[in-house]
Amino acid sequence: MTSPFALVIEDDPDLSDIFSKALIAAGYATEVIVDGQVALERIKEDVNAYLVVLDLHLPNVSGETILKQMKNNPNFSSTRLIITTADTISAEILRDKADIVLVKPVSYGQLRDLAQRFLPR
Repeated sequence: MTSPFALVIEDDPDLSDIFSKALIAAGYATEVIVDGQVALERIKEDVNAYLVVLDLHLPNVSGETILKQMKNNPNFSSTRLIITTADTISAEILRDKADIVLVKPVSYGQLRDLAQRFLPR
């Protein structure tokens, strides 16, 4: 059985590394994207991501713009979404747009354990 695919869209190199490793430990295959424009282009492809971890404050294109594109793309209709942000106001505003909204700092164990709950049974 192949591991479900997860996208980590996070521009902070330390956090993207921690998030990727946490998802791998949870049982996912991962791809890290550190730029909003690259992420926007990538989600227009036939990605088939089971899970996306999305930061809101990215260079070039915001996470909110990426989120809107994902919601309008049928390829992401069943994708699980975890938003990560240090912005508590945005976290509250977008709470109903994601499966989980995490306010940074987000720990390795926290993300690993939450991501494991989403694994297909």
